[in-house]
Amino acid sequence: MGKLDGLVAVVTGAAHGMGRATAERFAREGAKVVVADFNVTVEGQPLASNPGQEVANGIAKAGGQATFIHTDVSNFAMAERTVAQTIEKYGKLDIVINIAGNLRERMIFNMSEEEWDAVIATHLKGTFNMTKFASIHWRQRREYGRVVSFTSGAWLGSTGQVNYCAAKGGIVSLMKACAMEMVRYKVNANAFAPMAWTRMNDRELEQQEAQKRGEPPRSTRAAGTYGDPANIPPILAYLSSPQAANVSGHVFGGYGSPPDVHRYVLYSDPEEVRAIYTTVPWDIDRLFEIFPLTLGKGLTLPGALTADQLRAGQQQPM
Repeated sequence: MGKLDGLVAVVTGAAHGMGRATAERFAREGAKVVVADFNVTVEGQPLASNPGQEVANGIAKAGGQATFIHTDVSNFAMAERTVAQTIEKYGKLDIVINIAGNLRERMIFNMSEEEWDAVIATHLKGTFNMTKFASIHWRQRREYGRVVSFTSGAWLGSTGQVNYCAAKGGIVSLMKACAMEMVRYKVNANAFAPMAWTRMNDRELEQQEAQKRGEPPRSTRAAGTYGDPANIPPILAYLSSPQAANVSGHVFGGYGSPPDVHRYVLYSDPEEVRAIYTTVPWDIDRLFEIFPLTLGKGLTLPGALTADQLRAGQQQPM
């Protein structure tokens, strides 16, 4: 008996990395899986091969059920068609795992409009598109729905990724709103911040420098290590299962560290930690006087790393 027997799942970005690992694991757990992917590089360039179809074929060869749908989740009509084709083929849709992503890294003062729009479109709009059309089906059924959307530790901020950080933070807020709106229809929404070695990590400055020295991309060495994308899907399966009926509106995460330890975490929700108040309109002089002693007490500037530090392999401050 699989943990997801009888359920139908769409996994976006399923041709590579964590998307592929998730599609394959869900199929082993008994789900019928739609491998949804645009078949492009991280930079958005078309691939000569069809890795999405290869993933679906591999699942079928292993005894599972899968189909490949070529789709751009940032395209409203294509996302709608992906959901419709899934329901047409399998009779329903139970789970959406929003993983599809891209990168256009640049400091904010150098970032172009295209670089901003491309990342927001794939991550944030793509998550909205797939969730919207799935939610129409779930609202009609009023039986079951699970959506897990990938955010990132960059949700908390990082250097050279303002578009990516904004998109991932938006996904958290989108997920929380969806959890509130859809709970009456038996739909649960959660977000997940993963860490694994994938094509996207190969673009990091440290990794680019290593590849210039002739080292292979880290994603090609991930299997069997703490950075293996296969470490991520088990908790995604739980969040997608009937056992997670009481779990919605939360941000989870997963990451590894030497020596081969993998950790799942639950993030806290933002909350008020200090307050100042007045019974009359604020006097600006009074506010300037008390702010450093109250709301501003102990606050410091955020840490940041230079490009040279990133190339040297230092980690972003969190």
